[in-house]
Amino acid sequence: MRKVVGFSRWVHLIYLGNLLWAPIFDPATDWVDWALVAVVVVAFVPMYVLAWYRPELIRWRCLVPTVVLGALVTPFNTGAAVLFVYAGVFAGLAESRRVAMRWFVALTALICLFGVVSTVELPYRIWGLLPSLIFLWLIGVVQVDWSEREREQSDLRIRTARIEHLATLAERERIARDLHDLLGHTLTAIIVRAQLVSADPSRAQEEAAEIERTARAALGEVRDAVSGWRTASLDTELEAARAALSSLGVEVVMRRDPELVIVGSTEHELALALREAVTNVARHARARTCHIAVEARDGELRLVVADDGVGGHAPEGNGLTGMRERIAALGGLVARTASAGTTVTIAVPLKVAT
Repeated sequence: MRKVVGFSRWVHLIYLGNLLWAPIFDPATDWVDWALVAVVVVAFVPMYVLAWYRPELIRWRCLVPTVVLGALVTPFNTGAAVLFVYAGVFAGLAESRRVAMRWFVALTALICLFGVVSTVELPYRIWGLLPSLIFLWLIGVVQVDWSEREREQSDLRIRTARIEHLATLAERERIARDLHDLLGHTLTAIIVRAQLVSADPSRAQEEAAEIERTARAALGEVRDAVSGWRTASLDTELEAARAALSSLGVEVVMRRDPELVIVGSTEHELALALREAVTNVARHARARTCHIAVEARDGELRLVVADDGVGGHAPEGNGLTGMRERIAALGGLVARTASAGTTVTIAVPLKVAT
């Protein structure tokens, strides 16, 4: 297809043949007329080639010089008015529709002017200028339409590539957040079980079986996270939080509003946020009590995880950052306070959550 388009562009140079009519049919032709034709061809062809291969240079390297060349030669050879047709093509190729139309009007005025001041005798003067005047508009308008379609397709390709790039980045971030949430929670649970085995060897078989079950469950969740199929249940995470913290000797006080029916996408994000908050309690807090509440208040669904430990002044890590990004995507906020322990409050508008 490109070869065909390239060949057709070269074929269009055949219209320079209009320059030959005057030297061929004028009895008074001498070598100067033929030299003038040669000069025009030699000067114009490089500009024509440049216009197709360096479109960003068209206005000042091709369009304006072509108009100047045509203005200098047309008074002596009306066939040179074909250069104004080429100039119209250049304008349609490089300029917006409005600007191109202005060029067409200006070129039309030039052709009409040379209809008055040309040295070529009538009616040959009209026969040389009229076809160029007609084709200036016919070919110019077609070129404008073609160029607009090309620019729209180019913009569409750029937008599509940009969307694909952003989608790839978003998917990478999703997988990174999911893996962080999954592995952080699971590895914490495994470490806790291993510590229990070290402290009480009599529980080794029971804890080893639990470690294996946890690891297998985590492996399945990692696969689902990579595939994008995993959905987390808030009730399941609440029970998992109770079990994980209780195994560390943390008293868990839980309050869940039974009337709340949460949509799947919001429940998934809240469950992962709860998992991250509980993991932080297990890792850093050294708490004795942890309060977890899920309730509706002031037009918001609130998930609150509060402990009486010592981790409140620790700097925020990747987990809390990922949590903020998840909740922000739902139009919610994450607040962390450190007064007599740590309290993490996750608030999502009810109209989004239910």
